[in-house]
Amino acid sequence: MQRVFITGASSGLGMALAREYATRGALLGLVARRADMLHELANSLPGGPHRIYALDVTEHAALAAAAHDFLQAAGGVDIVIANAGVSAGTLTELAEDLPVFERIVDTNLTAMVATFTPFIGAMQRQAQAGGPGCRLVGIASVAGIRGLPGAAAYSASKAAVISYCESLRLEMRRHGIKVVTIAPGYIDTPMTRSNAYPMPFLMPTERFAARAADAVAAGVSYRVIPWQMGMVARLLRLLPNWLYDLAFSRAPRKARQKEEGA
Repeated sequence: MQRVFITGASSGLGMALAREYATRGALLGLVARRADMLHELANSLPGGPHRIYALDVTEHAALAAAAHDFLQAAGGVDIVIANAGVSAGTLTELAEDLPVFERIVDTNLTAMVATFTPFIGAMQRQAQAGGPGCRLVGIASVAGIRGLPGAAAYSASKAAVISYCESLRLEMRRHGIKVVTIAPGYIDTPMTRSNAYPMPFLMPTERFAARAADAVAAGVSYRVIPWQMGMVARLLRLLPNWLYDLAFSRAPRKARQKEEGA
């Protein structure tokens, strides 16, 4: 039985991942801000008893306490998925958007570090004892491949997630711990449903979760899901700045609003 800890589990990608891993027989630790939705999810899942932790991932002490509780209750951990994230349109010239910018970076990046930190020691001890390979999984986004207009905070946070996970992957290599970066494209979640523009290759959450879990099991270093968006991401990396600017400076923008996420 795998022991899997997932943040941002009350909706969207996190909920789909929880359902996928529960179906695969995992024992889960589920973190999100909304206690009622966590209880509803945990009661609907097979297996268990699953642990739930109603907290905001930017509250690092509470997050660490949840991690230690799960380690004690489950007797260890095999997979930690830092999925919690928020998104909102932001404009740098508007001073009132600075707190939103900070909240997005704190949730999407700094909380990922805080999610992984309390588990690494246990994973190292498990590896030294000859246990199966552990996984630290960071949920990034194709929005982190190149900056998008009106989404500076979100794009910056996800670009930082990609680089952070790459650094962590190198650090964890000698310990036998795999670090997996998953970069979703457009997935049908409450966060993307507010987008008032076309979303190519839109994928159901259930299909995303199955493919992500397979990628984690394989221990890949980096995977864009769906694969079609992976091809788009490769092309975007190759575009010179002048051509990218010409093509995307007038791209549709996410509305400025209260941040969305789990």
